[in-house]
Amino acid sequence: MTYCVGMLVDRGLVLMSDTRTNSGVDNISVFRKMFTWQVPGERIITLLTAGNLASTQSVVSLLEERTKAPEERDNTLLTSPTMFQVASEIGSLLREIIATRQEANGIRGRDRFTASIIVAGQIRGMEPRLFLIYPEGNFIEAGRDTPFFQIGETKYGRPIIIRGYDPTMSLEDAAKLLMVSFDSTLKANLSVGLPLDLMVIERDTFEAGHERRIAHDDSYFQAISSSWGDALKEAFHSLPDYSFYQGD
Repeated sequence: MTYCVGMLVDRGLVLMSDTRTNSGVDNISVFRKMFTWQVPGERIITLLTAGNLASTQSVVSLLEERTKAPEERDNTLLTSPTMFQVASEIGSLLREIIATRQEANGIRGRDRFTASIIVAGQIRGMEPRLFLIYPEGNFIEAGRDTPFFQIGETKYGRPIIIRGYDPTMSLEDAAKLLMVSFDSTLKANLSVGLPLDLMVIERDTFEAGHERRIAHDDSYFQAISSSWGDALKEAFHSLPDYSFYQGD
């Protein structure tokens, strides 16, 4: 399983992903799920991936291959004039890869090769943008009403983000909010695991202003986890007492 989040705030984009993949309790591995391409001063594009690992790695490998010889290949990431066109091309690529694998495997492949992708980034002269691409290749864009996207194991960390999100929050607070969301997910689901990858893209910088891998021994993440647990217990005990007897 996977947990990835892309969040859009006024000051830019904050992205986070776990690195755990598993095919049963005795086959757990670590694979990176966050991938970035950039042209300094002109654009930065980051992908977060969830679902069938072979499908998502095929998408990333093909995109990476196209950047190696832009004069010879359709260099979607580095030459598309808008983030919308970037998302559209990645969606088409994902759909083709999944369809090819499903066709090769017949009925057995219908649900095995699905995947989804979060695409985030900014191109000079345009706003930072955030998209969620579905296995069918279609996609939606984040905005004021839906300012963040999750893929993978979403249910445990979603309430945290909904209650804590504010479009005017600092990038530092946005990163902290995602850490709390991930900590809640890690506590509830063993299929999501450390290390975690964090990236912050500040508006109009066209680069990863902050990039960090959060390992098991990360002191700040441990403090967040411990403090959040204590704060929840304190908040619970501060609630009005419930009585089994009417009128008490």
